[in-house]
Amino acid sequence: MTELAESPLTAGDRNLSVAQARAAIAAALQPIAGSETVPLTQALGRVLADDVISPIDVPAHDNSAMDGYAFHGAGLQPAGATRLQSVGTLFAGAPYAGKVAAGQCLRIMTGAVMPAGLDTVVPLELCRVDGDVVHIDAGVVRPGDNRRCRGEDLTAGRPALHAGRVLRPADLGLVASLGIAEVAVRRRLRVALFSTGDELRTLGQPLDAGSVYDSNRYSLMGALQRLGMEVVDLGLVADDPAALQAALEASMAQADVVLTSGGVSMGDADHTREVLARLGEVAFWKVAMRPGRPFAFGPLTRAAHAGTAPPCWLFALPGNPVAALVTFYAFARDALLQLAGATPQPLPTLQARSTATLRKRPGRTEFQRGIVERAADGGWQVRLTGSQGAGVLRSMCEANALVVLGHEQGSVAEGGLVDVWLFDGLV
Repeated sequence: MTELAESPLTAGDRNLSVAQARAAIAAALQPIAGSETVPLTQALGRVLADDVISPIDVPAHDNSAMDGYAFHGAGLQPAGATRLQSVGTLFAGAPYAGKVAAGQCLRIMTGAVMPAGLDTVVPLELCRVDGDVVHIDAGVVRPGDNRRCRGEDLTAGRPALHAGRVLRPADLGLVASLGIAEVAVRRRLRVALFSTGDELRTLGQPLDAGSVYDSNRYSLMGALQRLGMEVVDLGLVADDPAALQAALEASMAQADVVLTSGGVSMGDADHTREVLARLGEVAFWKVAMRPGRPFAFGPLTRAAHAGTAPPCWLFALPGNPVAALVTFYAFARDALLQLAGATPQPLPTLQARSTATLRKRPGRTEFQRGIVERAADGGWQVRLTGSQGAGVLRSMCEANALVVLGHEQGSVAEGGLVDVWLFDGLV
């Protein structure tokens, strides 16, 4: 494991770009150990622990790609129509026991096994049928057309899916087509989650003057669940050294990662740093981004297993609701998938034209909430949702994407292209 302390980016307070922070996090992490075997019906969204090796050729036999007439392609006439005599009909799942001579053909259905010697299928709509005589005009098919060859999709003994893949619906169908009923997957990453702040109230409690309901925990819990993580909900933690230390120790005892919101800005109580210094090597970063400038990351040491067990990784996000989600997408999302053993996947990025001028100075990355939609010319355009304040969670609900204005990027004129992260690809 690469120790975070070895990186010059981690000692003390650092001013980092988003790219530098992402690179430092990625360099520090190694996937967790442990796997289990689950039925295919429970494998959606799980990370493959081993390659899935195909036990069979797919397709298992040469077969027809469509409904039509199968014949010897060598008999096609280069000029004029080819005339064939139909000698039967062949359905999928019922191999043909007879022989088809030159000048003959079989009516064949999609998926039916091609009899020996037949290598070409003419679609029904491209031929003329007169009783048992089939006429094929010159040039409508070539020898070998519309035949699926044995093993052209998968070959027995070769990987069908590779370890590290997050299983999608089509993957489950592919595994089922191989006759495999269960797969080895990595164990789910366990993430302990809590919010900090004396002003926070949990749902069902009355609001005192100056207090607010905790929303971050529910937003982040949903984001974790969409990633397939196992969530350990530790609720609210007061701004108190003993309470914070107890929550962190509880997290280390049962989770691989602890995700917090609130309590990481430079004006927060000094006890936050003191507690974290006792438990690990957490670095406080000032990331050049908006929203979400304060961020803390690092390993917490499991005291009972010091030196023998992997650390519990802390991601301490800002307290403002939008900032918490933006920093989760920018830093925690990819890191959690990396820890879970998933093959790295770039964030899905689309370019769209801005419907208005976007003002920005170079030197930081800005994330703005936007709505991506089709323009009149059929291209993609994006418009902002309105107020971009870090506490306006409603604007995140109205948006379907984040507009990403890069570190060195300046203002964008109306009609200019901008990068956007689509929410449906992020969560």
